[in-house]
Parts: sequence; C-alpha cells; structure tokens
Amino acid sequence: MSIEIKNISKSFGSFSALNNISLKIENGELISLLGPSGSGKTTLLRVIAGMESPDPNPDSHVLFFGEDVANKPVGDRKVGFVFQHYALFKHMSVFENIAFGLRVRPRSQRPSENAIRDKVHSLLSLIQLEGFGTRFPKQLSGGQRQRVALARALAIEPQVLLLDEPFGALDAKVRKGLRDWLRGLHDELNTTTILVTHDQEEALEVSDRVVVMNQAKIEQVGAPADVFHHPASEFVIDFLGNVNVFHGRINQGQAVLDTIRVGLSDPNVPDGEQANVYVRPNDMSIARNSLSKASMAAKVTRINRAGVQAKINLMLANQEEIRVDITMEQLLELDLQLDDAVFVHPNKARVFVPDYTI
Repeated sequence: MSIEIKNISKSFGSFSALNNISLKIENGELISLLGPSGSGKTTLLRVIAGMESPDPNPDSHVLFFGEDVANKPVGDRKVGFVFQHYALFKHMSVFENIAFGLRVRPRSQRPSENAIRDKVHSLLSLIQLEGFGTRFPKQLSGGQRQRVALARALAIEPQVLLLDEPFGALDAKVRKGLRDWLRGLHDELNTTTILVTHDQEEALEVSDRVVVMNQAKIEQVGAPADVFHHPASEFVIDFLGNVNVFHGRINQGQAVLDTIRVGLSDPNVPDGEQANVYVRPNDMSIARNSLSKASMAAKVTRINRAGVQAKINLMLANQEEIRVDITMEQLLELDLQLDDAVFVHPNKARVFVPDYTI
C-alpha cells in the first residue's frame, strides 16, 4: 500500500473542509480527486503533502508505505508538488529551476555537480525540452512552463507526486496535449500520483481511479468507467457530464413519469416515493413517430451541428427542456429542422429515490 488516509477531518473555523475521510491509494497508481470548488479535494491533497494538519483525533492517520507521517513536516515526506500556476523562479533558468530541489539539500545529501547536471539533462529529455536549459520561464509557453514544474518536482525522486489543478491555467488544446503526455509519463515512471481537478474529462481520461468529492465527503471511488456508467449518487451522475432529469413517483417497483416506466434494482421501495430519473443525452433516441409507450412528444428548439455528434435541444409537452445527442448520419436521416414535432425515447435510465438507498 502506498498511501492510506484514515478518519481525516479538517475544519477552518466553523467551515468543515474534510469530514472523516478515509482512502487507500495503491503504489504506482494515478488517482484523481475530482469535485467542484469547495468540495475538499485541495485540502485533502495539502493534508497528504503535510501543508495542512488534520483536526486532532487519535484515530486519524496519514500512512506512507505503512509509516504514519501525520506529524512529519513537508520536507520529510518526500513528495513532489506541482501547482496550477507553475511557481517557477523567474530569475532562474530552466536548468536551475529543475536543479533547485537538489541544490538545497543538506551538504551531506547533496549530489555532486556532475550528478545534478546529468539528472537535469535527463529530465529535460523526459519532458521533451532538450536545449531549453538556458532559457528563463518568461521565454516559455504555458505548457512548457508546466512541464518544467513537473520536472522540478520529479528531480528529487519523490515517493508521491501531488498535482494541484496543474493544467487549470492553460487553454483547452494545450490541456488535452499535456494530460495525454502526463499519462504517458506516469506509465513510464510508475510514480504514485494524486491529481486534483474539477475537470471531469481530465479525470476520466488520465486516471486509474477517480475519487469524486462533494461537500467535504467522498461520494464514490472507482475506475473511470465505473463512476461514469454506475454512479453511486445523484451528485455523481449530475456532475459527470450532461444529463436529463425527469421527476416521477414510485409505483409497484417502478419509477413512473408520464408515459415512462423504469424498473428499480430494489423492488421494495414504497409506493408514492419521489423518483428522479436520469438519462444521458446519448442514451435517448429521436424518431418521427412514436416508438413505444415510453415515447414522449417533443418539439425541436435548437440544433447544434458543431462537434462529433449533433446536439438537439427539445421542448416536451410539459414545457421541460431536454437534450439528445445523435450522430450526424442520424441527423441527416431524420432531416430535422427547428420546430419539428418528434418523439424522444429513453434507451437507458438510472433511477434515484431521494433519502432512500437503492
């Protein structure tokens, strides 16, 4: 086991940032802490790093490879930390920025100049910035600066690499390229890595597992495909991408709303309970005619053709707005136009009953 968090809470005055968090992170795993602002993900990362102390509790522990480091300072935890805004030293060259963590070690632990030079050149090659060692941060692009920040964190050969929104200040295309590069780098180095992000796509693309956080608690932990396709709560399914929500009631083991009836995994939910039915836009069909009793009449209000799929906004008879994603081929086949009368049909739905665990 690489890292184990046990019963960690953290409060700032009356505000609870972490509420009895427990989490295990495997050696060599890349795990993402995903959630909205204020969910507690950065506070948890800072507790792991030693930058924040958890609230006093004899049952609270932060274990690195079986050793409790809860009372150890940052410098003794052997972690590499990368921030959103690079935090590079403007007056130092790229070479000296990367070498910084090695040069500030106590003399007895400091590598020789030759060893430092070899290490930095090796890292420059790893981050694909050979020949950039004499440049200064202001002479680099945002993506290049972030790679230098990663190299500086890796120079000390950390047991754990901690990344706090490392690509948050970059544009979408650069973010995409860097997260692909980060995943490849992780596969090569196999360093235990914890990534904090509020970007769902980023977490789902690069992580071995995703930790979804909300209001100081962990909502769900699992592989990206598991948390996306098998969400454990309404918050998780709502947070991970676009979703349509329909409201109905439970009747004889089914969620009933207008013409739709969706079976429950637990048939013992009492009749009359409120049911929230979630359907992702790509899990719905559009047809010119009713496909079944579950089909709902709707009117096309917007057609967005930009992207791999066409995004169709529709207005239901009850004035609720929904979105359906279809392929460009389906759009051409249907020959959809604004204000067209159509029928929509849910192909896959997930039911949640508030205050009742299914």
